[in-house]
Amino acid sequence: MDSPRPSLPCPFAKVHPSQLRRDDEFYMWLAYNEAIAAWQEDEVPIGAIIELDGKIIAAAHNQRDSTRDPTAHAEILALGQAAKAVDNWRLTGATLYVTKEPCPMCSGATLMARLKRVVYAVPDAKMGCLGGAVDLNALPHSNHHLEISRGLLEKPCLDLLRAYFQLKRKED
Repeated sequence: MDSPRPSLPCPFAKVHPSQLRRDDEFYMWLAYNEAIAAWQEDEVPIGAIIELDGKIIAAAHNQRDSTRDPTAHAEILALGQAAKAVDNWRLTGATLYVTKEPCPMCSGATLMARLKRVVYAVPDAKMGCLGGAVDLNALPHSNHHLEISRGLLEKPCLDLLRAYFQLKRKED
């Protein structure tokens, strides 16, 4: 087995939002911080937070490369943590905050987990499946639909992703 990948210097600082106002922006900044943690592990910088009744029940970031697991996306890892936290696969009433629009796998998992809402920062016209490339949430015969909020903190999250990939291209 290969040795761990060296961390990639990240020029972005984590944000420390006020605990006094736990709104969508607060939770998205925490997802942003998870994305920075992913960068520091040389993973694609995508972060996710799951909130239920004002409490954070999951926090994760991409770990595909370090785990060699194609399913180790931030959303999937967070959904697993959240299910364990509430001792139920149904995450009714919970909100997922994620820095980039979920892919087909993650979008399907959010529907299957019965989340109430998904809030994402950066849309993905190529692989996003909650309104970007397609919208799994709009399937007419689905027995569950999500509330979707798009574009919250899009600029800082997009800046983070772009900078990471620019640095990776220079490295190669």
